[in-house]
Amino acid sequence: MDKLVKLLKSNARLTNAEIAVMLGRTEQDVTDEITALENKGIIKGYSTIIDESAADPSAVSALIELKVTPQSQSGYDAIAGQISSYEQVSSVRLLSGGYDILVAVNGSNIREVSQFVSQRLAAIDAVQSTVTHFVLKSYKYNGVLISEEENDERGLVSP
Repeated sequence: MDKLVKLLKSNARLTNAEIAVMLGRTEQDVTDEITALENKGIIKGYSTIIDESAADPSAVSALIELKVTPQSQSGYDAIAGQISSYEQVSSVRLLSGGYDILVAVNGSNIREVSQFVSQRLAAIDAVQSTVTHFVLKSYKYNGVLISEEENDERGLVSP
């Protein structure tokens, strides 16, 4: 399973036949294992990694740290579920350390993200404080290089 999952993580567009050749197994074995992983909830879905700055240069991403008061019956789960329901939110994670929840948000501009934080997140009763970090540039995402370093053809000049 580990090699299969690693292959899918690196390229979810591989066909079952291609994976079977890479693993030295039959295509049916690979198909059965992928189906089992999906049924067990280990594979949650498949996605494409997009260079957002290339697709829409005006788009904005932000990481928002939240300090929250856990709920008596559900702890952090109810708050995380509420935050996850917003369309702008791409991920919600429980953290250790000074903040409790990390929220990744996408918007068409800084103002849109700022309004989302002030009108939606900060308005949740359990939220004590927020810290918003706007993403200036992405270099790597989910193991994939986003920003390739440009080669400077001029070379180095030294005195």
